[in-house]
Amino acid sequence: MAYTIKVNGTDHTVDADGDTPLVWILRDVLQMTGTKFGCGMALCGACTIHRDGVPARACVTPLESVGQAHITTIEAIGATARGQKLQQAWIALQVPQCGYCQSGQIMSAAALLEHTAHPTDDDINTAMAGNVCRCGTYSRIRAAIHLAAKT
Repeated sequence: MAYTIKVNGTDHTVDADGDTPLVWILRDVLQMTGTKFGCGMALCGACTIHRDGVPARACVTPLESVGQAHITTIEAIGATARGQKLQQAWIALQVPQCGYCQSGQIMSAAALLEHTAHPTDDDINTAMAGNVCRCGTYSRIRAAIHLAAKT
């Protein structure tokens, strides 16, 4: 069945089963490979996207549930002032090690800063709790969020 979804401000018509997880539509159909597949159960946060500005897990979001929602992926986050600040902070503090989880980390951090301009460590810990980093870069992630909030 054909579905039209708005991703990064552009309408895309895709022909897929309605129960197909959004992560596969983004990666395999639309060729937006920045959103990563991690666990497939919304536990790791690697597939974090924004659905109408709110972090959501693309691995458990069926295509048919997207409707008129505006989907934002890591490919477009740098077009926002907050996204640019986060990306610059990530680079300045050399946050990634392997980097696999980082797109999801940045998406969650961007949503946090959208609602909390100057987050505390507790705010950051709460907002980022659903994002797992196997390399353990949590202290650098927290420092980068604070740096992005200051600039």
